[in-house]
Amino acid sequence: MNLLWGILGLFLVLATLWDAFTTIVIPKTVEHRISFSGIFYNATWAIWFRIARRLPDGNLRLAMLSAFAPITLLSLFLLWGALLITGFALVHFGHGTLEGVHDLSEYLYFSGETFFTLGFGDLTSHHPIGQFLSVVEAGTGFGFLALVIGYIPVLYGHFSAREHQITLLDSRAGSDPTCGELLRRHAAGDAMEDLVSLLKEWEEWSAKQLEAYLSYPILAFYRSQHDHQSWLCSLTAILDTCSLIESGFEGDHPWEKRLQFQARATFAMGRHVIVDLAYLLNAEPDFKSPSRLPDSTLEEIRKVLGEAGIPLCRDRIGIFHERRAMYEPYCISLARDLFLTLPSWLAESDALDNWQFSAWEKEPHF
Repeated sequence: MNLLWGILGLFLVLATLWDAFTTIVIPKTVEHRISFSGIFYNATWAIWFRIARRLPDGNLRLAMLSAFAPITLLSLFLLWGALLITGFALVHFGHGTLEGVHDLSEYLYFSGETFFTLGFGDLTSHHPIGQFLSVVEAGTGFGFLALVIGYIPVLYGHFSAREHQITLLDSRAGSDPTCGELLRRHAAGDAMEDLVSLLKEWEEWSAKQLEAYLSYPILAFYRSQHDHQSWLCSLTAILDTCSLIESGFEGDHPWEKRLQFQARATFAMGRHVIVDLAYLLNAEPDFKSPSRLPDSTLEEIRKVLGEAGIPLCRDRIGIFHERRAMYEPYCISLARDLFLTLPSWLAESDALDNWQFSAWEKEPHF
């Protein structure tokens, strides 16, 4: 029986170390991988999602959704530590490395003391195997704490880089970014050439996010600091814009070919992020949801862009709908599973950007 406890403890230690190593250290590939951390996140998010859905729409729900990622991340670290301490305690218990001690709780205390290198000295193993295990456990504790300390700044560095680009989109596409507003503002400012540079930045942003999400899937659950902003909403608005640009504009525009070329490149990388992340999070594409773009809204977009001087080309609208079908089902499933909101195609007429008001002001200035 004691040998079985030792084998169980060894398995628990190795399984926990492997899960922590693959989660924090090893760059991941696009695959479904059964892991303890994955099961933990799926189970906690399922509970969190059900509770949040029952809350009224408002600050309480937003605060709860925002707290999920950091709380579960810290909880996962604590759980890893508890499993390692328990595993080493079972190995010690199985070998009886503490003379005269037969209570498992004493072994758990000794293991925790060793893991965190407290060195109280009230319990000491004089057994050769126990001494060896104590050294290994102390080294494991140091290494584990170093990984945790190094992991959090890297994760928040990726989060900061993600939010930086989203915030820059605020003044160009609105605080609730939309494809129509992005094109309208650039056309109104005679700045369609600048849109090429903007889409190039979003192509690079998408490539960086693809790398970040593959290595740190929990990043997808981190919410933006401002209302009406999210990485999924912003990226969907960019994909909407690229799809519309590829359908072409009526008239002769010197910037159109360069813009369409860049739109294709940005679309390819942006869709890559959406599809791979949907697969990683097991968010099966939703092909049955109603269209995000009713015919009446499409006609309104035509009208808005026509007034801005860039009327849409009507005979290539089929390309636009083909492009939409390549990413919208994945965006819809991710928005549903992550409790996020997808952007509309046109901004509301009285919508204000985040910079135009603050919580201190009762009445907006604009």
